[in-house]
Amino acid sequence: MEFQGYERPNGLVGIRNTVLVIAVCDCGEPAAQQMVKGIEGAVAVTQYHGCIALEVVPTLVGAAVNPNIYGTLLVAMGCEGQRAEPMAEQIAAAGKPVEVVDIQATGSTRGAIEKGREIVQRMVSEAAKQQRKPFDISKLAVAVKCGGSDTTSGIAANPAIGVMSDMMVDAGARVVMIEPIEAIGAEEELAARAINDKVREDVLRWVGDEEKRWTVPGAAVDFMCGGNVKGGLTTLEEKSLGAVHKSGHRPISGVLQATTTRVDRLPDKGGFYLMGGIHIELQAMTYQAAAGAQVIVFATGRGGSFGHAISPIVKVTGHPETWARMGDDMDVNASTIMEGTESIESVGKRIFDEVLAVASGKVTKGEELGFYNFNVWRHDPRLEVLLGMEGGKE
Repeated sequence: MEFQGYERPNGLVGIRNTVLVIAVCDCGEPAAQQMVKGIEGAVAVTQYHGCIALEVVPTLVGAAVNPNIYGTLLVAMGCEGQRAEPMAEQIAAAGKPVEVVDIQATGSTRGAIEKGREIVQRMVSEAAKQQRKPFDISKLAVAVKCGGSDTTSGIAANPAIGVMSDMMVDAGARVVMIEPIEAIGAEEELAARAINDKVREDVLRWVGDEEKRWTVPGAAVDFMCGGNVKGGLTTLEEKSLGAVHKSGHRPISGVLQATTTRVDRLPDKGGFYLMGGIHIELQAMTYQAAAGAQVIVFATGRGGSFGHAISPIVKVTGHPETWARMGDDMDVNASTIMEGTESIESVGKRIFDEVLAVASGKVTKGEELGFYNFNVWRHDPRLEVLLGMEGGKE
């Protein structure tokens, strides 16, 4: 089974051919945005945790080396704690074109913008020379995530995505699920699927560490978003058991770390993987993109209007009313399951086919709207050390 993608020098395959401009910190974001303004095929992003937030560097580098990215321009103000040059070295090691524009060293913001636009235009022109070629599905990495969940999510959208996940793994692809908080109450079911004792321990730690973070006075893990409650969900366990349906039924091959010092990349070997990080939609998706996922499948009962700068999002809803109201924002209608006109397996196959189509160049609803969201989560290193997390010890 194949899809049409772009081959990268390191042997990975992209499904998009984007030139990425990263403002190393948000001081440089206005200039970075000007560098891509009006240039199709280029997008600018940043992080909002200040100029000495070294913990965000692994995520930014991971985003830049995602196979969907052709090349990267790093924009530095010039006085940041996290320097652009070491980041550029890591990106270049992946075989990617990468350059740096230092605003202070250039001498003026206008001069830096002009220089940046020249670099971006050149990279976009070089990227345009790349041609899609057929690749085996084993080169594909799919992320699964849910948000704006309601009762239909656990009955329709997530189980259908689970069918897609199983189909992907059976075909040799990689699938990764994040949001450990969404597995609280379902950890034993997931641990039972681990391929060995070590992975089983990692799965239980994956959930246990997240529970620790919510033991801090003033925090409560047993929470529901307003949309969850309005959508009919009643307990965290109900929400969790519905959320993990999108993981399917295949063995869990490993647990990727996303800590204050590292963001693991997906192995070359096909299989189903879990990932640490955060449950908040866009930050979680950025982690998954940094791990190497080329496409994200997102289940939502309430609806969602966004995209992602690195990896296109295939949005799936199982709620008939949401499909009726927000069909223009959704890529797959899973509400046919709730209406009794289609099976979970049939919808799962449609999601599988849609993912392959998007991997071969089909534009998602978020891309049609020009939505390229990007947000970086930062674990507090002090809290990680205080709670005895592995990430705080490294």
